[in-house]
Amino acid sequence: MARLHQPPGPGKCQQVQEIIRAWFRHSPSVQDCTPMCATTGSCGLPQSAHARLHGPETRGDKLRASRTTRDGRSTMILPPSVPELVDLDLLLCVERLGSLSKAARAHAMSQPTVSTRIQALERRLGLRLLERTYTGCSLTPSGRMVAQWARGVVEAADKLAAGTAALRDVQRGRLRLVSSLTVADNLMPCWLIELRERLPHMAVELQVRNSRDVVEQVAAGQIDIGFVEDPCDHSGLAQVVVGGDELVVVVAPGHPWAGRTTPVTRAELTEVPLVLRERGSGTRETLERALGGLDDGHPHLELGSTNAVKGTVLAGAGAAVLSRMSVRSELENRELVQVPLAGVRLVRQFRASWRRNVELSPAAQILVTIASRKAPETTHLQARHTTGRSLAGVDAA
Repeated sequence: MARLHQPPGPGKCQQVQEIIRAWFRHSPSVQDCTPMCATTGSCGLPQSAHARLHGPETRGDKLRASRTTRDGRSTMILPPSVPELVDLDLLLCVERLGSLSKAARAHAMSQPTVSTRIQALERRLGLRLLERTYTGCSLTPSGRMVAQWARGVVEAADKLAAGTAALRDVQRGRLRLVSSLTVADNLMPCWLIELRERLPHMAVELQVRNSRDVVEQVAAGQIDIGFVEDPCDHSGLAQVVVGGDELVVVVAPGHPWAGRTTPVTRAELTEVPLVLRERGSGTRETLERALGGLDDGHPHLELGSTNAVKGTVLAGAGAAVLSRMSVRSELENRELVQVPLAGVRLVRQFRASWRRNVELSPAAQILVTIASRKAPETTHLQARHTTGRSLAGVDAA
């Protein structure tokens, strides 16, 4: 690096900056000099400095070392002048705090160690970066230019560290899920198989609750993400639709409705004892919403699981309204009979829910994408965030 024979005055600052810029860029160009140099071939610098900047073989060219790999490709090698990251960080700290001793305390180093590292940085760059002041030290004009470039390098290194840490969390972290029974029994296994293929080291904890409990746990921050049947009216939760389902009326083959040729009406459905899920379940809430409530005067049976409801119906205890997915096998095997229903539309959506002000983890985003892509084809629903932002297109690869 060329050294000026006299301290740079105001007229020389631009030339000093251009020399430093050429040093770091390692790409000599006549445009890096002043306009006078571009027209006359002279920039007013000492001949040795001008030759280093514009000569046929600059120092940057000499440092632009390369090596050839076995497949014939050339790869660049960082030149020896490239500083250590910690030294650049120390320089920025000195600039910010105005003192070597304060920078040393901030980095948990001794002041002699910081001084030694800064001096080594100056030798490596061939530039004087610091000057003493009455209150400590400050950066020279060259030091300020180097600090300006160093700031971008250190910020990029911080982003690299944060990004790799996030990848480790994704690959070796823990994902806490809670799901309604219908989603857990019929959809979650397929979703988790694909999630395991993508994130083989991710630990997954799944709790199964009714929809009301799912909402409460997610809102309390006890769970990363929950899956429920629609709707979720909690104002503190964000939601995205990940599929849908239809509820059907089923009875045992020996039930009086099993041989009906005409649909059951809304009035008939509300006037007979039913085998129901417990209060708070998504299936129960969907049915009550569609019928405008249930008559508590009827001797309904309330059971805590879908399997318990199916078993009770198979035993001939009465009719039930269940997810089509939950009784698909029994309908195909003719263990249960679907009864046509008139005047009532029992369609619902499945939703992923999480705390509105908490950003989803990368693993949770991947799971939402998987769930959206594997949504039951009969629903033809697209995943949409409650604010209108789609999550279905998140690239989970």
